[in-house]
Amino acid sequence: MATADATTLAIETEKPQSTAIVKSPGKPKKLTLIPLIFLIYFEVAGGPYGEEPAVQAAGPLLAILGFLIFPFIWSIPEALITAELSTAFPGNGGFVIWAHQAFGPFFGSMLGSLKFLSGVINIAAFPVLCIDYLEKLFPVFSDGKPRNIAISVSTLLLSFLNFTGLAIVGYVAVALGVISLVPFIIMSIIAIPSIHPKRWISMGQKGVKRDWNLYFNTLFWNLNFWDSVSTMAGEVEKPKKTFPVALLSAVILTCLGYIIPLMAVTGAVNLDQTEWESGYMANAARTISGQWLKYWIEIGAVLSGIGLFEAQLSSCAYQLLGMAELGFLPKFFGLRSRHFNTPWVGILLSTVITLGVSYMDFTDIIGAANFLYSLGMLLEFSAFIWLRRKFPAMERPYRVPLRLPALVIMCLVPSGFLVVIMVIATKIVYLISGLMTIGAIGWYFLIKYCKSKKWLEFNNDNHRIDVL
Repeated sequence: MATADATTLAIETEKPQSTAIVKSPGKPKKLTLIPLIFLIYFEVAGGPYGEEPAVQAAGPLLAILGFLIFPFIWSIPEALITAELSTAFPGNGGFVIWAHQAFGPFFGSMLGSLKFLSGVINIAAFPVLCIDYLEKLFPVFSDGKPRNIAISVSTLLLSFLNFTGLAIVGYVAVALGVISLVPFIIMSIIAIPSIHPKRWISMGQKGVKRDWNLYFNTLFWNLNFWDSVSTMAGEVEKPKKTFPVALLSAVILTCLGYIIPLMAVTGAVNLDQTEWESGYMANAARTISGQWLKYWIEIGAVLSGIGLFEAQLSSCAYQLLGMAELGFLPKFFGLRSRHFNTPWVGILLSTVITLGVSYMDFTDIIGAANFLYSLGMLLEFSAFIWLRRKFPAMERPYRVPLRLPALVIMCLVPSGFLVVIMVIATKIVYLISGLMTIGAIGWYFLIKYCKSKKWLEFNNDNHRIDVL
């Protein structure tokens, strides 16, 4: 703990005033490397499910180029930043701690609110995506009350699994990842004799107008949320060593999982852009190898949706836990289950909000999640650069091997893309995101007022200083 003596003050000029990292109570089972890799994988991708609209929006060539190039200008920089800052500040709270260290409690709270809201909105997309695939097997789920009931019941059941513990969720993610990826590997191998490379350079069908909004949102949605796992850093075994390896492995797995099936299907199947909507990969599998593989991919899509839901719900719940431990939220937000040691309040609140937005249009869900996430990422990139400039000598078990000017360029390129995502947003997305941003600002001042009046119990104040 920091003291007021001269020695400590001298140290504080070299190292950041690090937010207190509160360890998890007891001895819960920690996440190890392999489960962490698959949790990150499901935070971001979960398989090629959902990449189809990129072809619908812009044709095969631009879709392939997008999934080849975008990881280098977005996914890899975000993963590198996450690796450096998660190992420097290995506690629950993740990016909240980073923004607080760089710019103070207001920006820590703002980044936490923006990322939490984008996360729970994003979670709502996965039960919808599961039902979209299931309706191809069971048309009763196509619309109306049966569809709404299916979405609600699946959301509640999937949320319950999160109560059983993060280690269990991690091993479930491994199993779901393997089962959902295998049919795409089989399809890609079977498709090889039927591939015509000239189909890859198609710019799309004549008369089909490019939908840049759909194209960029599809790329962004399928390749973001790399930093979400940082909110669970306090639950990882040896995070300073495990995080960099897990992130690198997840980046490779994610990129290959997208590009190989995309090139196999676009090369082997005649193009009809109107058919390339979410779920088309299953129909392509039937064309390439038969009905049996179509069913497997549809089942895999549901399993992938489960993995995505579980991983991202875990991040949201542990983010609230971390914010409560750090004093950004009232103490009761950090309550854990007596039986499973899981943050049941965070899980419950995340589930309720998810249910509330799950009946929005799917495109609006993705657009709103992307917009809020973009705002948060601009702040996160700024915090990363400022921490490097402000505390160049602080201990970083993993350090991005670039000097400050190169780091600025590395962050400017994806930041430009974030601005594009926000500019092309629809009016309803602007409305939803604007109201939530105003709400995040109001929330910070409400919490500050509650602290001053001592109406609610908080953990140690988030201005408390420890020296790492």
